[in-house]
Amino acid sequence: MRFSRRLALGASMLALVIVAAACSTGGGSASKPTVKVGSDGFDEAKIMAEAYAQVLEANGYTVNRDGIGLGARKVTAPALESGQIDLKPEYIGSGLSYYDPTKATGDPKNNQQQLQTILTGKGGGITVLDYTPAQDQNAFVVRKDTADQLKLTKMSDVAAVQGQLKLGLATDCPTNPVCGKALKDAYGIDTSAATLLDACSTPMADALKAKTIDLGELCSTQPDIIVNNFVLLQDDKQTQPADNISPLVRNDFLAKTDKAAFSKLLNDLSAKIDTPTLADLYKQVSVDKKDIKDVVSTFLKAQGLVK
Repeated sequence: MRFSRRLALGASMLALVIVAAACSTGGGSASKPTVKVGSDGFDEAKIMAEAYAQVLEANGYTVNRDGIGLGARKVTAPALESGQIDLKPEYIGSGLSYYDPTKATGDPKNNQQQLQTILTGKGGGITVLDYTPAQDQNAFVVRKDTADQLKLTKMSDVAAVQGQLKLGLATDCPTNPVCGKALKDAYGIDTSAATLLDACSTPMADALKAKTIDLGELCSTQPDIIVNNFVLLQDDKQTQPADNISPLVRNDFLAKTDKAAFSKLLNDLSAKIDTPTLADLYKQVSVDKKDIKDVVSTFLKAQGLVK
């Protein structure tokens, strides 16, 4: 009898240990594991990544920011697929074109759905959450004096005078189908000698101002365009896709937490980002030289997304 009782007690204790271990590991839907947030290298992408980070921190998640500003898409896409980062903001039209240049359109819903179809099979599965009302497209701009001298109003005007222009394009332009390939195929523009800088960045705008380059690749929300009276050239062949912003999240991360609650936090944030808001946040950082964390914190508090 004593031997049997010991076995029973042992089994009971083992069950308690298993339950306790399960609770202590943080597994299941109630856990809040560390989330590795990343982004492309330009200010607007870093602003969005920081916004994700602060909303998640305010709701009990630990955030690793080592991947914010990691580099161009050719760096951050593999980083997300490999698990180096768990989450990144993506411009869904350009993101889709990175994987399949034939699929992107001017319809953000289409771009989201097509991107989701592709990412379901990448890196063990990646989820595309809700996209922002804000849309920011790749924009090709010149100084006003250049536009006036060469009579440039649209991208179709560039090919005939490209020998007189120093081009400044995104660092991933040689391999990005909506940059090098699109400009060559649609407009006959040779990008092989272009100066490569982070797109949508202060260094790109500064190079344009300093006349180191004559045509630069910025973002359509970028305040440098207005501040410096740059001329935005019409993309008359419609080479650039609709670029609303969605958080991309690895499925293996979502499996470690409450997926619905986690997704709602980011979806609620995305719903607050319209184009004027995004442009204003961008201006505060790139023109007014305010700290990204401070700009994001002020915005999130004003929207009631953090306390």
